[in-house]
Amino acid sequence: MEQQVQLLIIDPQNDFCDLPDAWLPRDPLSGAALAPALPVAGAHADMRRLAALIRTGGAALSDITITLDSHHRLDIAHPTFWQRRDGAGPSPVTPFTPIAAQQVRSGEFEPRDPGALPRALAYIDELEARGRYTLMVWPVHCEIGTWGHNVHADVRAACSEWEAQRLRVVQMIGKGENPWTEHYSALLAEVPDAGDPQTQLNEALITKLARADQILIAGEASSHCVKASTEHIVAHLPGNRPQRITLLTDCMSPVAGFAAQHEAFFADMHGHGVQLATSAEVIARLQANAAR
Repeated sequence: MEQQVQLLIIDPQNDFCDLPDAWLPRDPLSGAALAPALPVAGAHADMRRLAALIRTGGAALSDITITLDSHHRLDIAHPTFWQRRDGAGPSPVTPFTPIAAQQVRSGEFEPRDPGALPRALAYIDELEARGRYTLMVWPVHCEIGTWGHNVHADVRAACSEWEAQRLRVVQMIGKGENPWTEHYSALLAEVPDAGDPQTQLNEALITKLARADQILIAGEASSHCVKASTEHIVAHLPGNRPQRITLLTDCMSPVAGFAAQHEAFFADMHGHGVQLATSAEVIARLQANAAR
């Protein structure tokens, strides 16, 4: 009986890839080269290796699922939402600024829309109570409808070839459209919105993953979205068999400055029984499965 092998690719999008100049298109309005908003060092090479795995081992892949970080320009984790206030008055908040609840209460940071203050503060309070993250202001990234939101070209091409050969559809799953909560994980927002089912546990994805004999996980970034997604999969996957999961260690990289979180994630998942393997090791495994 053919093994069910599910490849889950977390956020393989242009805005997260350190693409070389030759891969950058031109903005038709300005003529300038478009640039990734939040490039992760090593991500382009990660995605090239992942594309090679899909092409070489695709005959043994039963399903491919891609998650897409999907944001509006105005988002609680974007600079467009916040301003800093001091004696000189309001000033912009720069990317990579963490914001704590006490800083909002003291007036150091405030929403640019004063009416958003109660909800924003309630969110940060709940986020901090959960103990996983502090609110981080990221560059505007993966804005819906933009080039940066699109899948890395080589991964997209490899997936298109796989669809034509296997006569199966790559499933695309959006996350992050709700501007009031961060949504690192493919399964669950950091603070689910009771009025928005898309921020709550993705039961359909859990059910799909539960049918697999093997779950291969790749994508960007290993310090954040891959980490959060894998943690939630281990926590919610029925059957308590984390050994079914393999992290493709050379098909993911951490955000700059978060290498410690990347290493801790690998160590923690290994401790839970999750397998760690390179793409070359997994290709050999897939080819052996396809030959059965």
